[in-house]
Amino acid sequence: MSKSIRFLFVCLILTLLLSACAEKQARHEAQTASISTRHGAVWQTASISTLMAGAYDGEVTIRDLKEHGDLGLGIFNAADGEMILLDGQVYQIKSDGVVYPAGDDLKTPFAVTTFFSPCPPRELNQEMNIKQLEQYLDELLPTKNLIYAFKIEGTFKYLKTRSIPRQSRPYPKLTEVVKHQSVFEFHDVTGTIVAFRFPDYMDGVNVPKYHFHFLTADKKAGGHVLDGLTRQATVRLHKANDFFMSLPDGGDFYRVDPNQIKKNDLNQVER
Repeated sequence: MSKSIRFLFVCLILTLLLSACAEKQARHEAQTASISTRHGAVWQTASISTLMAGAYDGEVTIRDLKEHGDLGLGIFNAADGEMILLDGQVYQIKSDGVVYPAGDDLKTPFAVTTFFSPCPPRELNQEMNIKQLEQYLDELLPTKNLIYAFKIEGTFKYLKTRSIPRQSRPYPKLTEVVKHQSVFEFHDVTGTIVAFRFPDYMDGVNVPKYHFHFLTADKKAGGHVLDGLTRQATVRLHKANDFFMSLPDGGDFYRVDPNQIKKNDLNQVER
């Protein structure tokens, strides 16, 4: 076999291998996209346990996040404020209490989202504190073993929210960060609560049971909900039969030890 023929043969083999790799990657991306949208699947980056342990820098951009859902919540890199994704728009609620539209190039170390496709709405016309609201929402569920997203729009007699300040390296655990959180109180405020409910068996992956974030109707304030009292609201529920989780490839996620996080640490951070 001449050198020219051997060269052409090698080129052909390389072309076939590259084509096969490209086809495999395309199939993987298509499968990933179908998983993250099938039946309104819930999509998440990283885990609540690694976030709790101090993994505050992620790889997922806000642009990427919006490809997986139009309703969600999370946090920004360096723990720079609370995130709420509402009607396809992402908002950053910083520790100064001001809401900023989140640029597409910002990144998140932890977020959860879905393409919201709710069941028929329910009207809530009574005062309930957060504990009573959780019990009310539980009664709407066909089972507690699936993941749910909620949009609760209306007027709230009282809401207490928080946001956390941007952190510098070396990053402390989230239990230390919340000791310096900014707390905001609202009375007779109109807006939207975005919530997710994860089953207890997913503890460590996400917050078990309920996780609430709030945005005022004028999109000027909000935060992670610590306490509250409803007045009149419309409740919309989304049931997810699929869950997709994307894990960071390196960085803090590789180094932190989520096993150091105690069960009551999450309760401290959430409430």
